[in-house]
Amino acid sequence: MKFTLVVYGAPHASEGAASALRFARALLEAGHSLYRVFFYGDGVHNGSALAAPPQDEQDLLGQWQRLQQAHNLDLVVCIAAAQRRGLLSESEASRLEKSAANLATGFTLAGLGQLAEAAAVCERVVTFGG
Repeated sequence: MKFTLVVYGAPHASEGAASALRFARALLEAGHSLYRVFFYGDGVHNGSALAAPPQDEQDLLGQWQRLQQAHNLDLVVCIAAAQRRGLLSESEASRLEKSAANLATGFTLAGLGQLAEAAAVCERVVTFGG
């Protein structure tokens, strides 16, 4: 079965992001496919390269990145929600004349059209709240 996940929760602010990560691992281990993970609202903070959790907390960014590399996942951050929260790719930082970018490796910025397209091609869309 083909899944898309939508993550609304910021890392360490709720269980949404951690639950989505556990669910993603479980469905991949069960032989299902993960078409896309779409980060929306405060969930865009999952894609921040500036995340620096204390050593006694889980590194959700690193875990998403390792899962992305292992399974060639499509980790998409909503561009409008990201810009509102100060999360920018190199090209967006340049276009908006900002001094720095902070979108983590393995994540891409895209619009809600990417979420709509994923919902159209997948059998299941599962959301994880904030």
